[in-house]
Amino acid sequence: MTRNLDAYRALEARFHRLGAIGGVVSVLNWDWSTVMPAGGAAARAEQLAQLKLLHHEMLTEAAVEDQLAAAESAETGLDPWQRANLAEMRRASIHATALEPRLVEALSRAASGTEGLWREARPAADFARVLPALAEMLALVREAAAAKAEKLGVLPYEALLDEFEPDGRVAEIDRVFAELDGFLPDLRETVLARQARLPAARLPQGPFPPAAQKALGERLMTAVGFDFTHGRLDESLHPFSGGVPDDVRITTRYDATDFTRSLMGVLHETGHALYERGLPPAWRYQPVGRARGMTIHESQSLLMEMQACRSPGFLGFLAPQLIAAFGADPAFAPENLARLYGRVQPGFIRVDADEVCYPSHVILRYRLERAMIEDQLRPADLPGAWNDGMAALLGIRPPSDREGCLQDIHWFDGAWGYFPTYTLGAIAAAQLFEAACRARPEIPDAIARGDFAPLLGWLRANVHALGSSLSTDGILRHATGRPLDPTIFKAHLERRYLG
Repeated sequence: MTRNLDAYRALEARFHRLGAIGGVVSVLNWDWSTVMPAGGAAARAEQLAQLKLLHHEMLTEAAVEDQLAAAESAETGLDPWQRANLAEMRRASIHATALEPRLVEALSRAASGTEGLWREARPAADFARVLPALAEMLALVREAAAAKAEKLGVLPYEALLDEFEPDGRVAEIDRVFAELDGFLPDLRETVLARQARLPAARLPQGPFPPAAQKALGERLMTAVGFDFTHGRLDESLHPFSGGVPDDVRITTRYDATDFTRSLMGVLHETGHALYERGLPPAWRYQPVGRARGMTIHESQSLLMEMQACRSPGFLGFLAPQLIAAFGADPAFAPENLARLYGRVQPGFIRVDADEVCYPSHVILRYRLERAMIEDQLRPADLPGAWNDGMAALLGIRPPSDREGCLQDIHWFDGAWGYFPTYTLGAIAAAQLFEAACRARPEIPDAIARGDFAPLLGWLRANVHALGSSLSTDGILRHATGRPLDPTIFKAHLERRYLG
């Protein structure tokens, strides 16, 4: 037993170093997207490539397999958290050993180069500018997917999905998305018809200086529970959350004519940040101490943005905050804010989509990326397939590729298999918020006072503190008593938009 336990301890030491390297990569990526001068791109790409190679080398040394085999022995005597940590170590090893160092380096360089071209192509609506790099990226991603699929014993797309949603399967995603497809179109038309009979939301009158928007965002982040001694808010082309649990970096983008999108974007990213901050401190740098995949991660951002911060109670709290930030405006009346933030309207941009239309955006991307991974859709045909899919799902056709296939960063920075987790997370968010309010009935009234402590306390205990000690399904069962359930999401939409 001593030898086997020693092997586990050696793995813990190795994964501590790996976790620290991963944190460096995350902060360097944040710096790239926020403050790095454009001329630093080549140097940063080299830094990231070398760090990822070092990470890969440390995971694929022969000693790791020997230590894993010894630690996995039944006689090791590990406790439940250690066993869960060991299982996540094994998962990381499988992903790493499936790839040759050549492919790891090529993927890193392709991601850096393609993302840089995307930043040029998106504002110019020039898909042709980034197409060759995207095609090269896809070829490398497909090669990696095939190699990982063989070792994991799953489909190539599932091998990619496993990096973002461990043990995720297309059959389950297809089942859930088919259920959404079964009720969303009729629900959307019913909501639009009802909305047309009601007074239109009054639009706030700008301008809304970015500095004032940022100050407001920071005040609300503090109210929600964000700790600025362990994080910061910055600007980037595409909003995101990054950094590490003790130094969380979130970003947004501002529009001086419309504060509404940025404000909810900030609250969305704050949900991600609160999850990272709440992960178990005793397991920092260990795989079991990390977030349990992107379905749970997205559930935390969408719970904060959609469930809590678009609730009537919070909007009543928000109204005087808006007056203090931007001056008096009849549009800031709570009932008008409810119409404004509860407005349903099919649109082109995913990050600006309402709750009813958002799943259709994700379903489209899921189908397209699966088709590309399965070699059923060429990158050159992506714009047309995107536009046709948008017309079929939402009845609209993007005027240019800027509002179409160039709008998201994910495929261009190498994140393939991520998209389904957005809508899986939305379903989980509704389920978790319902369970939280059932367990702590004071939560809605507290939110109306700007007090998020009851909600955050419940999330800390029932989701955040679990890290990756349980599966996604395990966390949902622990917190809500049932697996992922789209019927709760449907009931939430009907209650909010038809009630």
